[in-house]
Amino acid sequence: MFDELIDVKEEQLLSIDIELLNILLKDNSSNNNIIWATTDYEQNGMGFEFESEITINKITEKYKNLIKPRSKKSKIEKDARSRNNAEVFTPSWICNEQNNLVDEAWFDKKNVFNVSLEKKWITNYDKIKFGKNKWQDYVKSTRIEIACGEAPYLVSRYDTVTGKAIKVEDRIGLLDRKLRIVSENNDDEFEWIKWSTIAVKNIYGFDWQGDNVLLARENLLYTYIDYYYYKFKKKPNIELIKNIANIISWNIWQMDGTKYVIPNSCKNEKSTEILEDKTNENICEGCKTGNNKKHNGIYCKVMNWDSNRKVKFESMLKKNRREYGRKRNRR
Repeated sequence: MFDELIDVKEEQLLSIDIELLNILLKDNSSNNNIIWATTDYEQNGMGFEFESEITINKITEKYKNLIKPRSKKSKIEKDARSRNNAEVFTPSWICNEQNNLVDEAWFDKKNVFNVSLEKKWITNYDKIKFGKNKWQDYVKSTRIEIACGEAPYLVSRYDTVTGKAIKVEDRIGLLDRKLRIVSENNDDEFEWIKWSTIAVKNIYGFDWQGDNVLLARENLLYTYIDYYYYKFKKKPNIELIKNIANIISWNIWQMDGTKYVIPNSCKNEKSTEILEDKTNENICEGCKTGNNKKHNGIYCKVMNWDSNRKVKFESMLKKNRREYGRKRNRR
């Protein structure tokens, strides 16, 4: 069963289809691969430096157990990442309580999916009822997890702190909830695939570190496979898996969340070369002034799935701020 596999093995992804692992490693903003963006792996030699791309040969065969969830890391590794990268993962019961608040605002009532109780939850197994809004509206509602790590707010295949597996019917992630709604309202496989794909397209997240980005992407992909299997008692075909993986590779991306660019992609160099009586400088104006529209690094792009157009994440924030301002002015 897919839902019993906590640590997704890159070797397994490679055995399914080499293109699948290539999709999950791709950085769509640079058209290269995601980078390590951490010094944690430098002891492995060339190709594991901070700005090196994560490639298939660096995470399979000899290095097949290199990338693993935080719960499977040693205490020394966990402490180092917390100290160096401020990495602290949230227990699932806290993720659940905060996700419940999101749904309380959307449904205008409490305890829709479960009741939170003493660092755990009691699942509501009854079919979710909708009032003035339709279930399709819920599936199409956009959700994002910033600094997502392994994406515990989006999907909950396991508790990121304890490593304990969570059954499909008891999961609490934002995508889990959408896929539950899809399954409750669609018995036809074609319709299920249609609406589950829409659900995935409306879930976003980003992180600085490349290993976290890969883990988050794997968790979303295996969550989709879990729900498909749970509904139809069979595995999805490889073309569907690759299509979902491609969506996930766009929606879960690597980014410096303070600058909206690929980590450390801004150039801040001074040259002693004299050109036309001026010192040749390549200093990032955005880093110098704090203006996030002026960085010379690689701005991160996401896909607008309604128009199938690539857009800068920074421009989407600007658009959303304008729309929010207009709504406030109407009140």
